Amino acid sequence: MPSPARKTRIGMIVPSSNTCLEPQSYRILGDRDDVTIHFTRIPVTRIALDDSSDKQFDPAVMRAAAELLATADVDVIAWNGTSGSWLGADHDRELVGKIVDATGIPATTSTLAYLEAFESFGTERIGLFTPYTEDVNGAIMASYERHGIKTIGHRALGLRDNESFARVTDDEMRPGSLELAAARPDALIYLCTNLYGADIAAEVEAETGVPVLDSVAVTLWHCLKLAGSPLLAPRWGRLLAG
Repeated sequence: MPSPARKTRIGMIVPSSNTCLEPQSYRILGDRDDVTIHFTRIPVTRIALDDSSDKQFDPAVMRAAAELLATADVDVIAWNGTSGSWLGADHDRELVGKIVDATGIPATTSTLAYLEAFESFGTERIGLFTPYTEDVNGAIMASYERHGIKTIGHRALGLRDNESFARVTDDEMRPGSLELAAARPDALIYLCTNLYGADIAAEVEAETGVPVLDSVAVTLWHCLKLAGSPLLAPRWGRLLAG
């Protein structure tokens, strides 16, 4: 007979062209054996401010993906993508509502995880680093501004092809990161779940004293918090430790 005791199970809906968040989530968990993560993918290949890009984030598609994850009896479901940061938090709140209605399972998104982190840590002024284009960054900053989050500096690498984001190197990220941190924001934000920002979080924090919030780490942090599980090791962002 199966044992009634089991590990915490996190379900994640993943952009199809994302090659970072699955291995990175397990890398962040390290040698923990109390949590397992289970993934399903939806078609996402391009990030831009137009209808063809926006249609990739259809709540009906997300709901169907969540229903598949629910068959694995997961404890929480996350849309592990940052589209709500430019489409607006209300888009993600509606999405979460549809997932919960369909599955009865607590849910979140990367955007809602960030908003929870900002509130939990008193974050009001950020430095924003993304692989996106300038206009996408502009939409993100305007959305954050509506939630009282002021962006005091930003860097956009100018990429649109989602697969390419995971090929951005640490060396390509360091200069802009250090420049943003020099303005002393409350936190430096690596916004994209296909960007390996968490890999240099401890280094940037140690050199600048500025906390780092990386999308993959923040989403996992919120999932663990919703599931009532221990949080993360400090090396992935000291604010997320627990």
